[in-house]
Amino acid sequence: MHDHHHHEEHLQSSDLLRDIVIGMSDGLTVPFALAAGLSGAVVSSGIIVIAGIAEICAGSIAMGLGGYLAGKTEQDHYNSELKREYDEVERVPEMEKQEVRDFFKQIGLSEEVQQKASEEIAKDKKQWVDFMMKYELGLDEPHPKRAAKSALNIGLSYIVGGIIPLSPYFFINNSTEALKISVIATLICLFVFGYFKSKMTGVNAFRGAVKVTLIGAVAAAAAFGIAKLL
Repeated sequence: MHDHHHHEEHLQSSDLLRDIVIGMSDGLTVPFALAAGLSGAVVSSGIIVIAGIAEICAGSIAMGLGGYLAGKTEQDHYNSELKREYDEVERVPEMEKQEVRDFFKQIGLSEEVQQKASEEIAKDKKQWVDFMMKYELGLDEPHPKRAAKSALNIGLSYIVGGIIPLSPYFFINNSTEALKISVIATLICLFVFGYFKSKMTGVNAFRGAVKVTLIGAVAAAAAFGIAKLL
């Protein structure tokens, strides 16, 4: 006899990972484009540092607030649908049981099993409603502190990402020279970030890394060119 081990690889995504991706992607790109644009207009790195810090503060707050509102909206939507499902199992239980049977029918179970399963689920109202929320509406209960955690995660990720393109300007007075270091450092970080982001989401890692890097490069080049032109 031989033991056969079946190993499945699936993406274990998380809310934290999503928040970091949202915060870091904007944090790396927006301050990078801003610093590059200002480098095309001013010589002093001090002005760029002040503007960059202001942008990072404003951007992290705005992104964090967006994450908070998204989390609250998700929670409010879930609670609203939960209340509606409890109301429906009270008012129209047979229709709700039929929806349970329809679900089991879709996955190929026999009529007898459909009937037994729906009756068993309907014995526990909470279990019944939870089943309908997950399999009829496709909703999972969000963590009660999800909104606040999302705001913090996105905001901090934005700050971390924004410091990278801005850091050379802290040490180099000439903005053009600082920009050269900023471009190299930021493009490397964008490539690494894009690589791991793509790897975790299950797409071609190298292609994803190149795509993220090009987006950042084009944004910075456009900002620099416009500033020079003006």
